[in-house]
Amino acid sequence: MLDLDMTTIYLLVPLAPLTGAVLAGLLGWKLGRGFAHTVAILGVAVAFALSAFVVLPDVLAGNRFNGTVYTWGVSGGIPMEVGFLIDPLTALMMVVVTFVSLCVHVYTIGYMHDDPGYQRFFSYIALFTFSMLMLVMSNNFLQLFFGWEAVGLVSYLLIGFWFTRDTAIHANLKAFLVNRVGDFGFLLGIAAIYLYFGSLDYAAVFAVAPQLVQQTLTIMPGVDWNLLTVICILLFVGAMGKSAQVPLHVWLPDSMEGPTPISALIHAATMVTAGVFMVARMSPLYELSETALSVVLVIGAITAFFMGLVGVVQNDIKRIVAYSTLSQLGYMMVALGASAYAVGIFHLMTHAFFKALLFLGAGSAIIAMHHEQDIRKMGGLKKYMPITFVTMWVGSLALAGIPPFAGFFSKDMIIEAVHYSTLPGSGVAYAAVLGGVFVTALYTFRMLFLVFYGKPRMDEHTKHHLHESPWVVTVPLVLLAIPSFLAGFMTFEPVLFGGYFAEAIKVLPGHDVVGRIARGYQGMGPFIAHGLQAAPFVLAAAGMLLAWLLYLRYPHLPDQLRERAKLVYNVLLNKYYADEFNEFVFARGARAFGRLLWKIGDVRLIDGLAVNGSARLVGWVSSMVRHVQSGYVYHYAFAMILGVFLLITFFLHR
Repeated sequence: MLDLDMTTIYLLVPLAPLTGAVLAGLLGWKLGRGFAHTVAILGVAVAFALSAFVVLPDVLAGNRFNGTVYTWGVSGGIPMEVGFLIDPLTALMMVVVTFVSLCVHVYTIGYMHDDPGYQRFFSYIALFTFSMLMLVMSNNFLQLFFGWEAVGLVSYLLIGFWFTRDTAIHANLKAFLVNRVGDFGFLLGIAAIYLYFGSLDYAAVFAVAPQLVQQTLTIMPGVDWNLLTVICILLFVGAMGKSAQVPLHVWLPDSMEGPTPISALIHAATMVTAGVFMVARMSPLYELSETALSVVLVIGAITAFFMGLVGVVQNDIKRIVAYSTLSQLGYMMVALGASAYAVGIFHLMTHAFFKALLFLGAGSAIIAMHHEQDIRKMGGLKKYMPITFVTMWVGSLALAGIPPFAGFFSKDMIIEAVHYSTLPGSGVAYAAVLGGVFVTALYTFRMLFLVFYGKPRMDEHTKHHLHESPWVVTVPLVLLAIPSFLAGFMTFEPVLFGGYFAEAIKVLPGHDVVGRIARGYQGMGPFIAHGLQAAPFVLAAAGMLLAWLLYLRYPHLPDQLRERAKLVYNVLLNKYYADEFNEFVFARGARAFGRLLWKIGDVRLIDGLAVNGSARLVGWVSSMVRHVQSGYVYHYAFAMILGVFLLITFFLHR
């Protein structure tokens, strides 16, 4: 039984970064930059220390907590509570979120040191960390929705942080609107849960769910839908927005308009992983609907493969890493759809480390290049930036899934899990994730070779001033490189085969693909040896080799290939024309519909009929009535006689 002290610690974890955000935001402008970054970093450091050295060991010792810590209102019988669910899934997310956030906070000192919005930025990123912690620690759908919307709001502020740039304002508005689409589905799913389950508490909903497996509802006349399928798909629509799955992916590459530290934080450990975490948390619901699992599986597979292809033709270093994030999020969703929730969360963890490393490494190169982001204007940086170079190699090998780096264990397990799955769509998903391995290695090492190898392609002024980034930038890179190399090796067995998640994730026996893989698992050595002979490693090696041939050995070939495959190249360069489609159909359609409402509703009905129409009616009536007031006595006498005649007729008739 947990005592009050542990409850206080749970409260301190999210409140520490919140306190740092408030102090940096309200007092930073007056007390200076040092104060702002000190309180923000201290708040996140406290949250990390408590998560890693108190909460996680306590959970590993077998302790759990599920309870309300504060009730701030009851409306219509719905209790509005702040409640925490502390179990292995939550503990892992808390450690990952706070560790990556702490590295990003320290890195920000170096990256943003000349920015006039320095204090404001620290306030925002600490607030972002608080929002994500409230999301992952929640034990009810109301608090989940609060954290869900809070990360969306703060991401809007951070993506548009440089608000004098039109592109930044367009990007944050785009992110906000696309997420509203997903959040509308998410909110409908929560509303349906309350309507049919009568509660917003996770435990209560999960307990009742098996009794409603056959429950249907009628959305359109004559068509019955399975209740749990509808709820799970609506919740997944929310996850598609936050975790940027096709077709709600378009906001994520544009979020690169924000400063690099927030790109790392959004793409590695916070906002985009919220959808993955939510689906894993809702495993007791998703396990009861194979249709919903198939939807998750197929959407994830489409995202994993096709978004990776777009990354191959990008020239902006941050956008390459952004499309990599889209692809890897697709891999996580594929794992969830195959009921390998533990593997999806495992990949979330390993990806958080190496993706934050890649983003911050890209930012280090951008600093050295005086904020130039085009990889075609880089080259030869390994000589000038050895620490950034080595850490980027670590991140690239982890992303490509080369053993024994962290990404190998999680990505190979996803591919194996899909291979064992019998759900509809698993065959297509298996082909997509296998093809994605080759594509991932190709775009990753294309970036690495063009940035760090070959002849320098920058101007002489930039070349003359090239040097390694300061320690506040390189130390976070080293700290992230360590788990990018070791995290998979050290946590693979306990997390996936040691029953770490236990009751935190529910999988039906018929869907337990991880259990089937575990039966053939013979130890770390044989697993790595098998991985070195399996198709994913061969495909990754082929991608690396092709990148070396195209961009180092025969650098003239990419231009020739581009000319011969101009149609495919243009489709990829224009991102499948998704933005143009959205602009033409949704944006232009919304504007046309708005103009229609304006012309008919405002101009004709309100102004024309209600306002001007009533004035015209009064004018017409008055113009008719004024003829009665002629001024002639005989007209008035005639009117009096007519009136008397009508009165007499009326009374005689009665």
